[in-house]
Amino acid sequence: MTDADGFEPWYAEAYPRLVTALALVAGDRDEAEEAAAEAITRCLERWGTPQQPRDPSAWTYTVGLNLLRRRWRRRRREADHLASLPPIRPVETDAPALELWRAVAALPRGERTAVVLRYVGGLGEKEVAEAMDVTEGTVASSLSRARRKLGPQLRALGFDPTLEAERADG
Repeated sequence: MTDADGFEPWYAEAYPRLVTALALVAGDRDEAEEAAAEAITRCLERWGTPQQPRDPSAWTYTVGLNLLRRRWRRRRREADHLASLPPIRPVETDAPALELWRAVAALPRGERTAVVLRYVGGLGEKEVAEAMDVTEGTVASSLSRARRKLGPQLRALGFDPTLEAERADG
């Protein structure tokens, strides 16, 4: 097969069999579909060129299996690395603080990210802006909106949101 027009009929026959075979090897259909799609894509890139495999079916099985093995090795390395880290102790918090963090979690993503980076991460507004890839003005207005929304929870915990804003910015 060297003509570019032959790809579609080959694909229609080869892809379902490749997915089934990889799923049986991997024990996971989603993972098999990803590996099969990548193998087929690589074959298509070579189709009709001097690099086209002589036996595309055998070639895509080899590529698909290699992709699965590579993922498994990466997962093993990640698991080994995680196992070597010291255990993480859960953060203990009292009920009011837990309610505050639930309120933070309910903020829109930009405001929530700014709050976490500023008050948990301890970054200044300039660093928050860099981390979020936005302007300092955007960070300032996001923090201001978040403090306004979180005001009742902050006051219930004994904090003055306006004072906290001045302290954080100053």
